[in-house]
Amino acid sequence: MSAEVHTVAVIGAGKIGELVLSGLLRSGWPADRLLATARRPARAEELAARYGVRVVDNLTAVDEAEVLAVAVKPQDAAALLDEIGPKVPAGKLLVSLCAGLPSSFFSRRLPEGTPVVRVMTNTPALVDQAMTAISAGAHATGEHLALAEEMFKPLGATIRVPETQQDAVTALSGSGPAYFYLLVEAMTDAGILLGLPRQVAHDLIVQTAIGSAVMLRDSGEHPVKLREAVTSPAGTTISAIRELENHGVRAALLAALEAARDRARELATQAD
Repeated sequence: MSAEVHTVAVIGAGKIGELVLSGLLRSGWPADRLLATARRPARAEELAARYGVRVVDNLTAVDEAEVLAVAVKPQDAAALLDEIGPKVPAGKLLVSLCAGLPSSFFSRRLPEGTPVVRVMTNTPALVDQAMTAISAGAHATGEHLALAEEMFKPLGATIRVPETQQDAVTALSGSGPAYFYLLVEAMTDAGILLGLPRQVAHDLIVQTAIGSAVMLRDSGEHPVKLREAVTSPAGTTISAIRELENHGVRAALLAALEAARDRARELATQAD
């Protein structure tokens, strides 16, 4: 962490907002430099008790924090900006975690020149294994991007991408954990069908997934080469892959990610 620790307000500390809040605390960010807002009083009490941070109203957060991490639902963002927009100083950094909303959505509702950084992270932030993509809005500088990276690096890996790629990032890694959980669920059912106890099937699949992911990350090999290393001529693996191809698994994944990308674009249109 840099010598200068900024005060960060997580505005809308729901599931994603809480991920950011808890990750910053685990990384050593001082609790007295963190604020949170919540719509429901019960939720505010829960956050204060669990994390030891001050839970304030939105305007207090805008007044006291140097960085505003906005994590409300996309459909609630316009109403939030109607409330806080006139109170946001032009130099204050806004970090958006609102899926589908471009930085221009915020810039149009904030004072001219307000820097906005758009961020897409995912739920493995809970175990410090997130994938977070960061993009600069029109008025964000390299310094603003570096500050956003400092906030999210403790949660896992970060990458800078042009904002035009953020909807694709949302489809691929933002929603990505759900695809893997669905695959594990299906493979567990298959293991039971083949005669394995549920827990045994689960443990086999989870460790296989972890090992495969580490090999993909650390070996530097293309996934095709790694797959070929498991696929013997006339063996069990190629028989399984034939069935996957016959059932259109590859085409289904392509269609699914396109649908997720398109839905991210729809969210931006609906929010406007």
